[in-house]
Amino acid sequence: MRNGASAVSVLIELAVPLILASVGIHALISGTDIFPALCRGAVQGLETLKDMLPTLIVLFPAVYMLRASGALDALSALLAPLMERIGIPAETVPLALLRPVSGGAATAAAADIIKNSGADSLAGRTAAVMIGSSETTFYVIAVYFGAAKIKNTRHAIPAALLADLAVFLTSAWTCALMWG
Repeated sequence: MRNGASAVSVLIELAVPLILASVGIHALISGTDIFPALCRGAVQGLETLKDMLPTLIVLFPAVYMLRASGALDALSALLAPLMERIGIPAETVPLALLRPVSGGAATAAAADIIKNSGADSLAGRTAAVMIGSSETTFYVIAVYFGAAKIKNTRHAIPAALLADLAVFLTSAWTCALMWG
């Protein structure tokens, strides 16, 4: 191995076999019957999926309709002047609106920003920092609270959205400070 990149490649290639071997060795040492344990885990995973699936079925088409209807573009155009005033590049507004709802849609928005504005532009860098620093708030709350069968989210959604806003502002301000 001549450089760090090849060392990382070797580690990546060995990771799954090493994990599987470790689990097998641990099971042998502890006397655990592997197949029934794996079956129990699969059943638990399917039960969790059953609880999460309705939320996902509603969430994905809703995001698609938001984009396809033009509502996202209209809302972005409406918010762009305000966002510019507080330091968030107007090009990143669709990303900021989509990120709390859908990681895939936010990634597509970030790719559009980078394609149109350039990877080294302020908007491109801000988009990259925003997407790397934020979370898909509604997706996470829907999936995890749904899986845990929590009906009353209380302050979780407002707190998470406030955290998202803080991330978007901090991302924009930091990028402007470093590259603006």
